[in-house]
This record gives sequence, C-alpha cells and structure tokens, in this order.
Amino acid sequence: MSRVSAAKTSVGRRSARGGMSRNAGSDVKAAYLFIAPAMIGFFVFVGYPLVRSFYLALTKYNGLTDPVFVGLGNFRRLFTTDPAFWPALRATGYLVVLYVPLSLILGLALAMFCNQRFAGVRVVRTLAYLPVVLPAIATITLWKFILDPQVGLLNTVLDRLGLPTSLWLQSANTSMPSVVLVMLWGVGATMIIFLAALQSVPTELYEAARVDGAGPWSVFFRITLPMISPIMLLQVILQTTAALQTFNQPKILTNGGPGFSTNVLMLSIYNNGFPTLGRIPQLGYASAQVWVLFVIIIAVIALTAKFSSLWTYSDTSD
Repeated sequence: MSRVSAAKTSVGRRSARGGMSRNAGSDVKAAYLFIAPAMIGFFVFVGYPLVRSFYLALTKYNGLTDPVFVGLGNFRRLFTTDPAFWPALRATGYLVVLYVPLSLILGLALAMFCNQRFAGVRVVRTLAYLPVVLPAIATITLWKFILDPQVGLLNTVLDRLGLPTSLWLQSANTSMPSVVLVMLWGVGATMIIFLAALQSVPTELYEAARVDGAGPWSVFFRITLPMISPIMLLQVILQTTAALQTFNQPKILTNGGPGFSTNVLMLSIYNNGFPTLGRIPQLGYASAQVWVLFVIIIAVIALTAKFSSLWTYSDTSD
C-alpha cells in the first residue's frame, strides 16, 4: 500500500508540475499578446523611422529620386563647409544657457508662491498654468505683435512710462533673449511639477526647523532644495532636451533672423528638409543634422545623470 501511495503521490506531483508549466506558458503567451500592440507601435513609429533616418543620413536624397549613398559625406559637409551649421549650433547653445536656468528659477519661485495658503491660491495656480493649455501658435503670433518695435504693446507701454524701448526681435543682440521671453510664457508646466514636489516634502521637517530657529533661506537651502533635488534633476533634463528641440518660437517670431542669431538647429533641419518653393529638399542632409542633434541630447542626458549624485538627495540607505 505504501508503494501504491508513493506512486500516486509522484504522479500527482508530476501532473501538478505539468499543470503549472501549462499555466505558466499560457501566462507568457497572454503577456506577449498584451504587449504586442505597444511593441508593434514602437517598431513602426520609432524603430523603423530611426533606422531609416540613419540610412538617409548616409545618402544624398531629395524625396523625389532614389537615395544615392554618399557615406559620411553629409557629416563632413556639416562640420567643414556648411556656413550655417556652426551658427545654428551656437544659437542653440545660447538658447539653452538662457532658457534652462530662467525656467527653473521662475518655475520654482512660482511653485513656492502657489504652495502658500492664502485666499485665491487656486485662482493664482490656474492663471499661472493657463498659458500651457492655450494654443501655442496663436499665443506666439500674439507675442510677435506685442514685441513689434513700431506698434507693439510692450514698446508702447515702455514709452508711456518714460523707459527706453528696444528693437526686440529685429536686433541680433536682443532677438534670442526675446525668443526666450516668449518661451517663458509657458513656465506653468515647470511650476506644476515643482508644486507637486514641494507638497510631498514632510511638514515635520519644517516644524523642526522652526523650533530650531532656522531662517527662511536656511530652510530653503537645507530642507526644501535637497528634498526636491530628484525632481530638479528631472526638470533639468526635461527643460534642456526641450530647449535643444525648440522650433515654434524661432520659426514664427524671427524665422531664424536677424542673420543667424535665432537660427537654431531644429529650424535649420526644417529649412533643409522642407525648403521654400524653388529650392530642392535635402532630406539626406537634414537627417544627418537630426543625428547630430540626437547625439547631443543623449550626451547631455548621460552627463547630467552621471554627475547627478553630486547634488541630488536620496533617502534610500544601503
């Protein structure tokens, strides 16, 4: 009887293992089935265009005839003979240097103000975030009229107040700061993320600091800033990558001028790939510019992440 029982137990275990393996196999198939739409979408809309653009970057292609393979010819032209590439790279770097710190400082200042308790704070938050949801092209066009040096609202107000006016978008010295000014119109997106970070800081820390007699600046630099530093890192990456890909504001406000002062890299890519009537598209050359921009963005993200441990706070312990 003991042998029969042992045999039954062994068969039961094998059948149980077989049932588990069959269930595991069906679970794996179901998992693949669920992720299939996302994977198909990734390969169709991201993977294939990425590979195709890299191939086109190695060709001479105008979108009408078959691509002609030229190897690294487009990249050699970029770095050696194109008179517009280095000014576009400088303009892009200038925009990043101006916009990213200002957007972080202004967004954090607005978030700290909106994190206070006072009557009408929800209205203030709504007004600060409202520009983010307004139509971008319409608001940028409106700003173009506001910054007009002849009949623009801004110069009119400055003149009435007896303050000096400016050429704004029509001067090479002030065109990029003017573009950055319009970009800061949407700083509410930065503010809302900082606001969420500020509201997640434990209030016990602030109470302990008040008991110890810490001042506002000490509280900010010793409690608030370290506690929101991971979100600050996220914002640095997001704002930098967004600034490197800026297109709408330079295109609508200045179309890259005066001269090459606001001809950022994305605008240069657009002008080469989709030129005005009468010019032949240079899609292969534009693809090479896209890959240069892609490498720059990856390098910026990698360097930021590499040195983030030097200034970000983490409460996890080994």
